[in-house]
Amino acid sequence: MASVDAIVAALYDVISGPVGQARDWNRLRSLFIPESRMMPVGQRPDGSAGMRLLRVNDYVAMSGALLVEKGFHERELARRTERFGHIAHVFSTYEGKLEGEAEAMRGINSIQLMHDGKRWWIVSLMWEAENPTLKLPAQYLPGGG
Repeated sequence: MASVDAIVAALYDVISGPVGQARDWNRLRSLFIPESRMMPVGQRPDGSAGMRLLRVNDYVAMSGALLVEKGFHERELARRTERFGHIAHVFSTYEGKLEGEAEAMRGINSIQLMHDGKRWWIVSLMWEAENPTLKLPAQYLPGGG
């Protein structure tokens, strides 16, 4: 992948699809370095924050069947990118929706990337969804400063 834009677009594309559509998990794997991590962050019932530390194959095992069974579409709403030399950090605001659900979920994907001289690779992907006590700030929404 020649650009950060292409990697981020492929990330959203590969997990999105209608009910019954198999996802191309090899394509997902091809976006990440082998040692990469995917880290969902969320609020526990006691109010504290927790994180799962997953490899790409863990994510596929945990979410793959559900994405196909329920149908899921995720799209990027806004982005902030910082780049220095061979590294980049992308704060990508997302909106995701299960098919048939009226309510969409939103949050931030924090994506760290590295360029190896030939292409960009995702090194880590951490995300957190909005919840009743955590709303997206204006600067991470479309048109935000």
